[in-house]
Amino acid sequence: MKNVFAVAVGVTLVFFMAVGVSQAGKTSVEYGKQLFSDKGLAGSTNDKSCSSCHAQGKGLEKSGKNPKLVAAINQCVTDQLGGEKIDGRSAEIRSLKMYIETLTGPAK
Repeated sequence: MKNVFAVAVGVTLVFFMAVGVSQAGKTSVEYGKQLFSDKGLAGSTNDKSCSSCHAQGKGLEKSGKNPKLVAAINQCVTDQLGGEKIDGRSAEIRSLKMYIETLTGPAK
C-alpha cells in the first residue's frame, strides 16, 4: 500500500512540474502581465516589481514602439530591481515585451 501511494505522489509531482515548465516557456501577454508584477523577477534583490514604479503601466504608454524595448526592460531589471539581465530570446522577455506593447494608455 505504501508503494502505491509513493508512486501516485511521484506521478502527481512529475505532472505538476511538467505543467509548470510548460507554462514558464510559453510566451503570452498574460504571462508578461504576471511577470510585470513579480517581485522575484530575474532574481530581484529588493521588494520591487515593474508595477512598483509603473502601476497599471503608468509611464510606459509609448514604450511599445521603442525599438530598444528589450534593452530598456533589462536596464530596469538590473538597475531598479537589482536583478539579473533576462535573456533576449527567453519566453520571459518576449512576454514582458508583449505585455508592455499593450499599454497604450487611456483612450482620448
